[in-house]
Amino acid sequence: MDYQKLVDKKDYVQKNFEKIAIDLREKYENDFKLNYNHHSTAIENNTITLKETKLILTGELTNIDKNSREINEIINHNQAFNYIKNCINEEKKLSEDIIKEIHRLLMKNIMMGSVYRMINVFIPGAKYMPPSYDEAQEQLKQFYHKIKESKMNPIELAAYTHTEFLKIHPFIDGNGRTSRLIMNYQLMSYGFLPINIKRVERDEYYDLINEYAISGDLNPFIKFIAAHEEEELDNNIKVIKKQEKATI
Repeated sequence: MDYQKLVDKKDYVQKNFEKIAIDLREKYENDFKLNYNHHSTAIENNTITLKETKLILTGELTNIDKNSREINEIINHNQAFNYIKNCINEEKKLSEDIIKEIHRLLMKNIMMGSVYRMINVFIPGAKYMPPSYDEAQEQLKQFYHKIKESKMNPIELAAYTHTEFLKIHPFIDGNGRTSRLIMNYQLMSYGFLPINIKRVERDEYYDLINEYAISGDLNPFIKFIAAHEEEELDNNIKVIKKQEKATI
């Protein structure tokens, strides 16, 4: 990973982002949020389509079953993403309280959120076993201390926050969506763009998580996050340069 290259691109986007017309800027941000909500829930086997996701979030789909778990997952994920953006705007560093609130929002009308598991669990398809619930409590303490005191760069920190949290698996359900949100929390807190891991990348994504959980090697996942971050930055740079040409 060429971290300085990412920093240079990030700085360019931050410096020139306002050159993008407001309506185009809003469209770009809304399109990202729509795709992110869809793919982060689809990775967890939610069957609602991208088109249906848009109709749900815009309120255009009126004949929906409001007791549907899948619909609540979409609505809740959108609210949780809005929540982390507000926290970042208030310059709040990621903390245990914020993570618990993210989980509470994700689980609204589904199950009680923000409560750590008191049973042992296994993850279907995973090649590792999460720690027992009592071990998880101790590992969480170390996790929260490390993300608070970490000297890692933001890409490394985002990758660690995601994979370590998911390896601990502190909640009964919703760990994947929570881990992707707190990964983006770390990126956005340092001025980077949020990234979207797509449903079609699921197998590669899970393989990298398994690799970290088994070997402790974070580098492959760091490269995965860095590649996605560079893609988002490049997309923004293309829009900025297109706007610059249009105003000449």
